[in-house]
Order: sequence, then C-alpha cells, then structure tokens
Amino acid sequence: MIPRYSRPEMVKIWEPENKFRIWFEIEAHACDAQAELGVIPKAAAEAVWARGKWDIERIDAIERETHHDVIAFLTNLAEHVGPEARFVHQGMTSSDVLDTCLSVQLTQATDILLADIDRLLAALERRAREHKYTLCMGRSHGIHAEPVTFGLKLAGYYAEWARNRGRLLNARDEIATCAISGAVGTFANIDPRVEAHVASRLGLRPEPVSTQVIPRDRHAAYFATLGVIASGIERLATEIRHLQRTEVREAEEYFAPGQKGSSAMPHKRNPVLTENLTGLARIVRAAVVPALENVALWHERDISHSSVERMIAPDSTITLDFALARLTQVVDRLVVYPDAMEKNLNHLKGLVNSQRVLLALTQAGLSREDSYQAVQRNAMQVWEAGKDFQTLLKEDKEIAAHLSAAAIDAMFDMAYHTKHVDTIFERVFAAG
Repeated sequence: MIPRYSRPEMVKIWEPENKFRIWFEIEAHACDAQAELGVIPKAAAEAVWARGKWDIERIDAIERETHHDVIAFLTNLAEHVGPEARFVHQGMTSSDVLDTCLSVQLTQATDILLADIDRLLAALERRAREHKYTLCMGRSHGIHAEPVTFGLKLAGYYAEWARNRGRLLNARDEIATCAISGAVGTFANIDPRVEAHVASRLGLRPEPVSTQVIPRDRHAAYFATLGVIASGIERLATEIRHLQRTEVREAEEYFAPGQKGSSAMPHKRNPVLTENLTGLARIVRAAVVPALENVALWHERDISHSSVERMIAPDSTITLDFALARLTQVVDRLVVYPDAMEKNLNHLKGLVNSQRVLLALTQAGLSREDSYQAVQRNAMQVWEAGKDFQTLLKEDKEIAAHLSAAAIDAMFDMAYHTKHVDTIFERVFAAG
C-alpha cells in the first residue's frame, strides 16, 4: 500500500523482516519438536536458535537464481547455522512455512484492527452520550420523516461496530490455524506432534486437514469480514457527507486553521476525509472476490492463490487500519450544529408529526383511510403553499370534529419522539 494510506505498526507486519522472523520461528520450533521426538539431535535444534540469522539482500540474491523464496531463505539460514542446518525443514513443504506464516501475520494484523475498532467504539459512545437528546431530523429516501436524536444516530453506528468487532474476532479465530503436515498433508514424513508444538508456540491451532495448504475458505471468510467492516466505514462516512451538505449542514468534519478546501473557491469546506474513506472502503472490498475465487484450488494445491494473497493481505489490512484510524478522528472531532438541526426540524412547518395526527384520528373513531386522506390533504398544502400544518389541522372541519385544538397542539410536542431514548441507550450501552 502507498505510504499516504499506511500506518507504521501495520506496515511492519508485512515487511520482509517480520516475515522472515516468523519463517525462522516456524523452522526453529519444528526443530525443537523433532529433537524431542528423537528425529534430529537436540544439539542441532539448539544450533538453529543460537546461530540462526538471515540477510534479506542475500535471500533476494539467492531467489533470483533459484526462483523459490523458501529455498532461498533456507539456503541463507544454512549459511549462518552451519552443518546442523541439514536437519532444518525435515519432512516439511514450503506451504507449511508460507501458510503458517500468513496465519501469524493475519492474527497480528487483526489484533491491530481490533484495537482500532475499540478506539472507534469509544469515540462513538462519547459523542452519542453527548448528543443523546439533541433532536434532529430523521430521513427516509432522503426526505424528512420523523424526529430522532443525533445521539440515537450515533448509538446505531455504535451497535453496528460492536457487531463488526464480534465478526472480526470470529474471523481471527478461523484464520489462526497452523499446517506442518508435509507435501500433501498426510504427515508421511513428519509427526503430527511437530505441528501441534509449532501451533502452540505461535498461538495457533493445528489445521484438521490441510492437504498441502490451509483450506482457503478460511481466508475467504476473513477477507469477506474485512469487506463488511469496510462497508460499515462507508455507511458512517456517507451519513456525515450528507449532513455536511450546504443545504443540511447539521454536522461537518473539523476544518483546521489554515486548511484549504478548494484551489479555486476560498469559501469551500469539503468533506474530504469521509469522501476519502468512501474510496478506501472500495479498496478493501475489492479483495473479497479474489479471496472467494482462491477457494477452488486444483487437487491438493496449486499456486493460483499465492499472487493474490501477496497483494490483498497487506493492502487490505493496511488500508483498513488507516481507514479506521481516520474514521475515529472524524467522529472524535466532528462539529455538530444543534441549531441547524432544529431549523431543519421546523422546515416543513410541523409535517413531521403527521403520523401522530393520523393515529389520533383513528383512535377518535375515524376510519384509517379517511384519517389518512384528511391528514394528507392538509399536508399537501404545506408542501405546495408553505402553510403551517398545525393551523391547517385546526381549520379542517372533519379533523376538528374529532380532535380539539388543545389535542392537536399536544401532538406537536417534540418530547413525544424522545420518550424511549433511554430504553434504546440501555440496550446499546448496557455493559457500560
């Protein structure tokens, strides 16, 4: 991933140094297990740990000749270990190293992503509680519907991100498997206890059936989860973008001193961060289909998945890490305009209470169809002539025959729409 959308901690997971360190640990732990089983001398296992080193430039040079990355690594490792290196990689195949390493890297990456989500959840909860009773317009189809509170909006996003965290935990669990089973997964040349030992040392579980590779349905599920999370980023980013539109302006991204919005128009304050997040979400989701297509490999293994994963694993996790951090910053510093929210609430001169009037008329004895028609004919005058809905209702003879002026006035109390906010917050934030 390009540096512009990368953060150092996540990048390090995918750098060659970390990869080769994990490769070394896989081989060294396997040697320990082999020594315990009496397959290789204990002194050989000790030598691997004591003298095991690698040089990235040297590995690259060897690979240019061998055209095989694992062999290049093992050759360079042997140059440091010495004669005892002949016991390294006994009964193993390259995928034992590559797939187990990828599992470690993905679990490392996931731990960072989980921490990212925790910070986002904290920001969402703080802002939701801050605006628990801040009334704003709820919209369906982009059109004014009924009042909600801005805190409820954010509580809904909090609940979604709590679900996303659970999904990511499940994905981490599914991807955290180890394969040290040999050329076609039969353990013909290596004892299954070696796999169990390596898995325990690396915080993984043995893969029940690994053929020559760990089955790619696990990876498909993992990247699909990242795709769902990316869609969650876009959903919240899109809401903020809509709220920042000039005609709405109920909330906006923080605009820093000295920041410029346009090279041509000095007045511009654009939602650049959330627009950027929308684009980054597309990049993460773009990995889902290739990951799904990786599931169907030939027989016990082919390498059609390899080039895909070399790209999507680092790019998806690095991009998602950056996006989560940016989204947290946006939420944390989001500028909210309650006065604009109130102005928009009143924009349709009381129409947002139409359902309440409809229900009151049905309870007063008018049929639902007649009630709907009575409310709608007055509502259309508000849309078309800009009249006051509350006044029109009082002047309507059919409505006045069923509802008193005082009863109609009572239906325009905004507190009616917030009476269950506490109940919803309790559902969402019960643990806190």
